[in-house]
Amino acid sequence: MTDQPDGTDRTDQPVNAATADEAVLGELTRLRESIDNIDAAVVHMLAERFKCTQQVGRLKADHHLPPADPGREARQIARLRQLAESAKLDPAFAEKLLNFIIAEVIRHHETIARG
Repeated sequence: MTDQPDGTDRTDQPVNAATADEAVLGELTRLRESIDNIDAAVVHMLAERFKCTQQVGRLKADHHLPPADPGREARQIARLRQLAESAKLDPAFAEKLLNFIIAEVIRHHETIARG
């Protein structure tokens, strides 16, 4: 089963509490609670990350540095791909995620630089 917000499984059929084993439903609930906790932690970590990158953006703007740093971005992507491999996470997914985050950071930095 996947963890769909609407309570459906991979075949898009609603989970039927009457036919599902109570232990399975208990395990599903436990796993979903863990997923919810992880999602909350991810949001808080991203918020903290963006607080730091906002400070970087202000520092760059104050010193007339460019909003983007392609060399650092490339190093971070390579580093994250290695971390993903070690964690048994698809490195391509990790790279896409970091590229999305980097693009948002650069957008913020450009906004700061424009004043």
